[in-house]
Amino acid sequence: MENTSLENLQYPIGKYIIPSSITEKHLKEWIAILEHLPSRLEKMVTPLSKQQLETPYRPGGWTVRQLVHHISDSHHHSYIRFKWGLTEDNPIIKPYLEKEWSNLFDAKTAPIDMSLNHLKAVHAKLVYLLKGLSSEDLNRKFIHPDGNEETTLLENVSRYAWHGTHHFTHIKNLIERENW
Repeated sequence: MENTSLENLQYPIGKYIIPSSITEKHLKEWIAILEHLPSRLEKMVTPLSKQQLETPYRPGGWTVRQLVHHISDSHHHSYIRFKWGLTEDNPIIKPYLEKEWSNLFDAKTAPIDMSLNHLKAVHAKLVYLLKGLSSEDLNRKFIHPDGNEETTLLENVSRYAWHGTHHFTHIKNLIERENW
């Protein structure tokens, strides 16, 4: 497969770019994306067969099952990062080895309902929290130890709206390519 095609499969909505200017409209759109992701994802993946859930979204990529579990794990981490950012001064967050997590027994075999239900709960809590934050709260920061990258909570809303859409689109594009 050509590198361009593989990159298009890997980044169907493009790579994440931190917006240079963020408006209230952006924030509302991102929160809406996060609010609706669990139900949109559930509606899309619940009808899939066991064989379809075991299909990688691209050559060398995760299966649909692994993607669903990864979204849940990742967004759980994000929720915790918001809490750290709100309660500590510029904390250094703990990263996790997402590739290794996606190769664990649960990510490869557990029913997707477990992560779909978890994602619903995490997003309900996250969206409720985000809707109550002030501009001052959203400008609080945390540091990711990979490169000591400083991130505002506002940027993190953007990052996770992108992240959910990114993986949702992986699955959506696979379903369309395979005519499922």
